[in-house]
Amino acid sequence: MFKKEIRIKYKEFRKSLSENQLEELSLEIANKVLLLSIWSKTYFHVFLPIEEQKEVNTEYLLHLLSGKDKEICVSKSDFESLKMTHFLLTDNTKMKKNDYHIPEPVDGIEVPSNKIEVVFIPLLAYDQKGNRVGYGKGFYDKFLAECNPNTIKIGLSFFEPEELISDVNSSDIQLNYCVTPNKIYEF
Repeated sequence: MFKKEIRIKYKEFRKSLSENQLEELSLEIANKVLLLSIWSKTYFHVFLPIEEQKEVNTEYLLHLLSGKDKEICVSKSDFESLKMTHFLLTDNTKMKKNDYHIPEPVDGIEVPSNKIEVVFIPLLAYDQKGNRVGYGKGFYDKFLAECNPNTIKIGLSFFEPEELISDVNSSDIQLNYCVTPNKIYEF
């Protein structure tokens, strides 16, 4: 299946989730993350969900990371360069939604991409090889290309994988894991 078709299909799947389902599934995903061998790492990047798009609620994950004294990074997107700048999430971080309803830090302590050891990645869908489909702007592929090659890339999804994404290209960066409410997929 092609990315364009996959985007339409999974946006519809998400729309069908009730608020209750979204919260329950997000909590189950956070609980599954506890089973991953990532806890020796220090710097974790977490996406903040676009509520209007019914993305995985990462609040539960933020609580886990905070409780384990991890350094949490969140991003601010530049829609002209299609690049992200990463900031340490602290008690003093002021957040504001951008024009695309993405919660972002207003400013703060910048963290270079190559310092981030684990990245939790939003996605619409993924396949059995660890290829992912996002919204199509390429923000995460650019960001992940700047990361250390050993950075652990973890997708979070409410759904099981597609068999194959047909139009993967050379700039697409594969996941190491995808965590769903039912299972952890390793690639």
